[in-house]
Amino acid sequence: MAENERGPIMMKRYVWLINTIYRAKRISFKDINERWRNDFDMSRGEDLSIRTFKRWSDNIWNLFGLIISNEHCGDYCYFIENIEDITDGGLQSWLFNTFTVSNALTGCMGIKDRIQLEYVPSGELHLHPIIDAMKENRVLNITYKSYWKDNEKNYDVQPLCLKLFRQRWYVIVHGNDGEEDQRIWICALDRILSLQKTDQTFTMPREWNAEAYFDGFIGVIRDEDYDKEIVKIKVKAGQANYLRDLKIHRSQQEAECNNEYSIFTFYLRPTFDFQQELLWNADNMEVLSPQWLRDEMVDRIKEMLKLYQTTPSEQTES
Repeated sequence: MAENERGPIMMKRYVWLINTIYRAKRISFKDINERWRNDFDMSRGEDLSIRTFKRWSDNIWNLFGLIISNEHCGDYCYFIENIEDITDGGLQSWLFNTFTVSNALTGCMGIKDRIQLEYVPSGELHLHPIIDAMKENRVLNITYKSYWKDNEKNYDVQPLCLKLFRQRWYVIVHGNDGEEDQRIWICALDRILSLQKTDQTFTMPREWNAEAYFDGFIGVIRDEDYDKEIVKIKVKAGQANYLRDLKIHRSQQEAECNNEYSIFTFYLRPTFDFQQELLWNADNMEVLSPQWLRDEMVDRIKEMLKLYQTTPSEQTES
């Protein structure tokens, strides 16, 4: 692929084409070309040739792994064959959504004070060298300071995978400094003080799989003391709309729905991160089962209530 085929202008065109086909579900080349010409900012009024369209389709496969296919009958409509790859929340989905948002924000400097974004700590500082090390199976030397420890420590680690959760990047690593550190642990990128690739390489464990490692878990706290089980929650009707659009977990199912509330079920490990999600929704969510989780939520709420049963001055004096 030529250098300019991966440039920012071309990326905008690829995302435009994906979005056009994705929204239409099935669309003829004639209609694609008509929408292209009508989008003057993209086309400058020029036609999209079938040769260029096919080249872009090939490049979209190389960049995003998306297959643009043709029905080969009727109006010869085009569609995205593996549409689930941009709807299942995986890497391809994240990349596509990121480029789509980037396209939408391009040229917005004139209204920058009217667009508010969330900050992702340290992603821009350590993300690229970690990805490079993962591609090369290269050991990393990191200096790390945990939130829970006063002193920093230096480690040689094998980067296994990256995970983004609640605006923070994490790298899951395997210790490389002898038996004491021969374990898998999780580092927040914003707690890494320094990072450097070493000349040492490692062999990625065949049996290790990122999806299986986090199976049943929400977030990055992987506590195997919790077993996978069915969790049932009752959600007020207004809040249920948010859950339908943005699932808490991929196992989420809506079992019951009426004008006042919905019942959602999950099959997961109800760890700290899941419980925090329930607390974040306050009185909009109620745990129905299992009973032990309902009891634990009651205990947490009681502890929170204690904080507000005294005035701030009384807390300071104590």
